[in-house]
Amino acid sequence: MCASRYFLGITIVLFIGLSSCKEEAKKVIKTTPVTFTKEGSLDIYRQESDSLIQQLDIEIAETDYETQTGLMYRKSMETTQGMFFIFPDVAMHSFYMKNMEFPLDIIFIDENLKIASIQKNAQPYNEIGLSSKLPVKYVLEVNGGLSDAWSLEIGDRISFIRL
Repeated sequence: MCASRYFLGITIVLFIGLSSCKEEAKKVIKTTPVTFTKEGSLDIYRQESDSLIQQLDIEIAETDYETQTGLMYRKSMETTQGMFFIFPDVAMHSFYMKNMEFPLDIIFIDENLKIASIQKNAQPYNEIGLSSKLPVKYVLEVNGGLSDAWSLEIGDRISFIRL
């Protein structure tokens, strides 16, 4: 009789222990999706004719955290949106696609607001540094392929305003 009570006690303890492990395994960590926040607008113009090529809503990245994070952890971006980086200095700036889920065109812009170079179709999850060809102050990230669709060229210029 004493042995069966002992066995029953161990069985109950094991059952309770295993049940609580299963409940812990079911816990799901919910993350809040990172979404686009319109903080300004940006226009791109042809260098020769000064005609408007494209208008974009922009999210601005200028703090260390914002410039280091950029568009990481986002699922997508609309074709009328872009991430606009403003750096405190004119320098060679490099980007990589760690934790990116969609391809980007990275448009490097000099201090005179002219396109200095373009890195086309940067691929998701690639950790190779993609650098400007010349020192720049600004960078615009848009969906991969848009710089070709808009026929952007070195020397085209931008203007932007903050909201």
